[in-house]
Amino acid sequence: MVSHFSIIVAMKIKYLLVAAILVCTTAIAQKNKFIGVKGAAVIGVDGKPFLIKGTNLGNWLVPEGYMFKFGGINSPRLINEAITELIGPDEATAFWKKYLDTYITQADIHYLHTIGVNSIRVPFNYRLFTDEDYIGGRGESRGFMLFDRVIAWCKAEGIYVILDMHCAPGGQTGDNIDDGYGYPFLFENEGSQELAASIWKKIAAHYKNETAILGYDLLNEPIAHYFDKEKLNPLLEPVFKRITKAIRSVDTNHIVILGGAQWDSNFKIFGPPFDSKAIYTFHKYWTPPTKKVIQDYLDFRDKYQVPVYCGETGENTDGWVDSFRTVLDENNVGWHFWPYKKIDNTRGFVTFKVPENYGMVIAYSDSARRTFADIRRVKPQNIEAVKQALQGFLNNCRFENCTPNKGYISALGFKTE
Repeated sequence: MVSHFSIIVAMKIKYLLVAAILVCTTAIAQKNKFIGVKGAAVIGVDGKPFLIKGTNLGNWLVPEGYMFKFGGINSPRLINEAITELIGPDEATAFWKKYLDTYITQADIHYLHTIGVNSIRVPFNYRLFTDEDYIGGRGESRGFMLFDRVIAWCKAEGIYVILDMHCAPGGQTGDNIDDGYGYPFLFENEGSQELAASIWKKIAAHYKNETAILGYDLLNEPIAHYFDKEKLNPLLEPVFKRITKAIRSVDTNHIVILGGAQWDSNFKIFGPPFDSKAIYTFHKYWTPPTKKVIQDYLDFRDKYQVPVYCGETGENTDGWVDSFRTVLDENNVGWHFWPYKKIDNTRGFVTFKVPENYGMVIAYSDSARRTFADIRRVKPQNIEAVKQALQGFLNNCRFENCTPNKGYISALGFKTE
């Protein structure tokens, strides 16, 4: 005869087993909410391969001179100097605040969803997470305010987000795109490396449970080809490992994305993969749109059984875009074409018109301004017209005033209507 005590013990054991199963099931379900990696494939939340297809929000959080039609200045710091010289610090601050709220809005993200984009890459400047002055403000929470907003828009539209440190402390590239000082000081400066790792740790801690984030692109286009590759290239992977370790101390859910040296082109600097959730990224511009161009990256993928992805490409003819996109698709390589939006441009997703009197802004930005006497000499007399031109830029770049480049969009296989 079974005792009452035995029945109670059996029921408790059964309850504990059910509870344990539920905990495990919940943990697996939670883990499956994140985009992951399995062998050489990126894996979606449905357990099936996920091919990244989308664009870069270039020029938003990292303004670039050519995206403003400037020729002589190109980094955020230099662009801000020119605008501040033209209209003064208070007006410049107001311009940048409006710019950040205007250049990319919820309407832009909704549009990207409607044409079929499944993900975006968001370039950012590390200064958005420090107390350094940067395009209209300062403060360690600015970056989170901007990220939270765009991530919420993307989450509502079912679009995944890659966060891309385009500008790292000290500069990781040594050219205008890192908003630095003409040399990749990051790799030789302990303080810059520590700051880069701490910012990424802060970002990862904030977003560790955010399922709309696909991953973290740790350093955009490190080590330009102008510099001593034998000296600098061996320093890149250790910095990646340091940043990844900081991220993993708070976030094991998200993918880390590692780019090759020399503008994200040289994978020879990499050893065997050191993280189980890593994607390796390359960038390709103005090359033949052939498989041969990406063969080294495919070989790397096959050798190490890790995903590879084209983080930037484009800015070419519709025919080239169609051909290269097809090569990437046929070889199961995800992509983000550059850029989403650009003034007076057919080689991107959308464009907008040059505002009236904007030539005055271009002419000043491209002038020689080595001394204060130079500034006084070349500064336009009609500053009100300059202010109107800058306001015109803000008005024209609004989504409702943009024009889709249907040929470019169609070449990427997205909807045009």
